[in-house]
Formats: sequence, C-alpha cells, structure tokens
Amino acid sequence: MPTHDAAPAILDLTASSIDLTRQICDIESVSGDEKSLADVIESVLSPFGHLEIIRDGDTVVARTNLGRAQRVVIAGHIDTVPLNNNLPTRFETIDGLDYLWGRGTVDMKAGVAVQLKLAAELDDPAVDITWMWYDHEEVSAELNGLTRLAANRPDLFAGDFAILGEPTRSQIEGGCNGNLRIEVRTFGLRAHSARGWVGENAVHKLAPILNTLAAYEARNVEVDGLVYREGLNAVGISGGVAGNIIPDEAMVHINYRFAPNRSGDEAIAHMHELFGDYEITVVDLAEGARPGLDAPLAQHFLAAVGGVAFPKYGWTDVARFSALGIPAVNYGPGDPLKAHADDERVLLEQITDCERGLRAWLSADNTPRHG
Repeated sequence: MPTHDAAPAILDLTASSIDLTRQICDIESVSGDEKSLADVIESVLSPFGHLEIIRDGDTVVARTNLGRAQRVVIAGHIDTVPLNNNLPTRFETIDGLDYLWGRGTVDMKAGVAVQLKLAAELDDPAVDITWMWYDHEEVSAELNGLTRLAANRPDLFAGDFAILGEPTRSQIEGGCNGNLRIEVRTFGLRAHSARGWVGENAVHKLAPILNTLAAYEARNVEVDGLVYREGLNAVGISGGVAGNIIPDEAMVHINYRFAPNRSGDEAIAHMHELFGDYEITVVDLAEGARPGLDAPLAQHFLAAVGGVAFPKYGWTDVARFSALGIPAVNYGPGDPLKAHADDERVLLEQITDCERGLRAWLSADNTPRHG
C-alpha cells in the first residue's frame, strides 16, 4: 500500500494518482480558503510547455492548443465542505479493500488528482483539452468559480464535450436532476395560549402540507435511456413566537429534485399544483441536465471506459455545460454516498480505474472527427 508521512509543500505530479490524491487532500481548502491549493496547482503546472495557464481568482485553467478537430473540457472543484477531525488523510483497509480516508477524498480531490496528473503527462492528446480546477462549488451558486469564470472568460467554455470529475465510483453518470427549494408559509392570528380559541394557529395549518409531502409518490422518469428518480421532501420547518403565544406564521422548507425532462419553470409550476393554496417563495433553482450521451464524443468515451452509463440523481455543474449546448457527463472516483461524510473515504482502485479510463480515451486516436 502507498505510504506518505506528511503533507508536502508542493504537489509531486510524478507520484501515483493515489499518492497525489493524498497530497492534495492534505492541503486544506474548505470553501473560501482555496487560495493555497490554487497557488500550488498553478505553480506545478506552469513549467509544462504544452499547457496555457489562466488564473481567475482561485480558479486555475490549463489548456492545450494543438489545433485538434475537437475540444473536451474536463473540470473539477478544489474546495471541500468543512472539516470534522478528518484531516490529515490516512490509508486504511476494510473487509480486505484498501481506502484513502479523509475530507475531500471522495468529493472530489481524487478526481482532481487524476486530472492534474493527466494534464501534466498528456502532451499529445487526441483532442484538445481545457482543464478547469475551480473554487466555491460547495456553497451558493453565485460564488461558484465557474459562474465567475463564465462571466469573465466565456471563451474558455468552448468545447464539444465536457466531463465533471464528481464522484461516480469511476462509472459514467449522465446529466443530473434539477434542484428546486421553496418555502411554503401559513398565516394565522396571535393570541395567548391560555385562550387559544380566540387565535388562529399557523403551525397547525402546516398539517395539510406535511400530509401532501408524506403521501407524495416521486416519479421515476426515463430521459434519453437513463431513469432518473425524483424526490420531494421537507428539509426544514419553523414557526412559533413564545411558549405562551399562538403562532401567527409558520413555514416549511421544501426541496424538489426533478428529472431533467422538466424545466425549472415546470418544476415551479408543479409546486404550485401541490401547494397553490399557500404562499410560495422560490429560494433556489438549478436546472437539470439531460444525459448528453448521444454526442459522438460521448459514445466513444462510453465505449472506452466500459460502455455502461447511469443517471446522476444529485445536481452537478454538468448542468452549466448542458445549458451552453455542450453535452456533459460525470466521471470520477469515489462513492457519492460518502461525499461530505465524516468517514469520507475512497477506494484506491477507483482512483486508478478513473486514471486508466481517461488516459486511454484521451490518448487513443479513436475520437470522431468533423467532416
């Protein structure tokens, strides 16, 4: 098993993708604190003459300009959710399987490590490649490094196909569900709780909303050959003034994960179908993305890494590329069920599988040409 004693001062791109993952994870980069890692990434890639390096805030872009017929964009975020005593990383074996344990190992620094290693080593790929390592993915969309980069350098998003290194167990997951959050409010009349009958209890009025949610049967929707499972859930509830006052306002916070055959507007309309008798406030909306597997490059990629694709239930930045008309998929090491977990850990074989799949596809002269 690989060994590594301490976080390095700089990344060693000649190391295995497993050891490189550990090096990257041991550079703490919780959202808002990505500068140190971005600095190191920019520094270690700058000597490679086949790469043009662009820096935008704490987002680093490296691209080849070889005049290939097609261009692929491959992206990964460098931030993590907050720590909880899960750094530095360590290797561990569970039921005979070897893992790297620690914050970021799944979401998504193992994918970033694979991308960095390939960016340095693939100086003559079959397609031109734009590599993106961006900040602030784990927080609100307006802070996302890709949002800023798209505003400052939209030309960098030009491409025929895109891959996001989100954790997928090193299997292809096409597209993603959309994500809608709403607040549904009820209103009543305050009164002293000793004489509650003269008031009107807003919390009690939440009962029909909660009953609707509990009885709701989420759809399984086939989109371009992949079946997406939707979800509608209460994720928060609030109400109440004091222990002796009938509340005059209450709110339930609802999250709707909708299949990519529905637009954001259609998702909002569906919420009004369910809760139209109440006041609804849209808190957050992110469009989904169709699978993107019908593009020729996607078909070649699918064949190169195993020929099987699955749906992505959570929202990812593939939706940004889909909105630009660029077919995009998720492909990276790590079990998404372990993303953000306190025992976050990645199977070592998934890191090497991801590197092997990407390297074979990007190196082989089997990508489709125009004409």
